[in-house]
Amino acid sequence: MTRYTGGCHCGEVQFSFTGDDTVEIWKCNCSVCAITDYEHLFIPHENFTLLTDADNMSTYSFGTHSAKHYFCKTCGIKSFYQPRSHPEAYSVNLKCVTHPPRVGQVVEIDGKGSFFEA
Repeated sequence: MTRYTGGCHCGEVQFSFTGDDTVEIWKCNCSVCAITDYEHLFIPHENFTLLTDADNMSTYSFGTHSAKHYFCKTCGIKSFYQPRSHPEAYSVNLKCVTHPPRVGQVVEIDGKGSFFEA
């Protein structure tokens, strides 16, 4: 397992996690993911550490309000969030990881109107 770091554009939200050197990511076409071209890397909660104060983030939810989208209050970037589809893990945006792991597989998800969107 390798330790990775990442965060938002301005640095007010920073995190670290441990993971493999080659990973699977999900690309979703739902209304939130498509507009930001989000690349989902699922990290179990126990492997994720928020390094900065959670007060630096605001939360957005919609639909069932099960997913919690965390945004930096300063720059507005969503570097990770709590997805409805994986309640035991955070979804880290691979594009927000400083030196990301290699992508071994990309899974295309049809999230329009599905469980994944809300």
